[in-house]
Amino acid sequence: MESSGEGSVHYDCWNESNINMNVEASESTTRRLYNRLCIGNTGIALKALGALAALVGIYFIGYVTGYYVHRCP
Repeated sequence: MESSGEGSVHYDCWNESNINMNVEASESTTRRLYNRLCIGNTGIALKALGALAALVGIYFIGYVTGYYVHRCP
């Protein structure tokens, strides 16, 4: 077998205008939403508000339960 020389290997040149380097466009919607809401100062504020809402909910459930348990007959 005989090689046909240097011309037998073909290299394609990339056209730089056809390469999409936009990473955010390739991310899923849920990943972008997570990055926006759960990271940084916004994430800390949302976590604090969530904890406060959970505490208020637990307080309300305890209040209603205590009312019905301890009411006079």
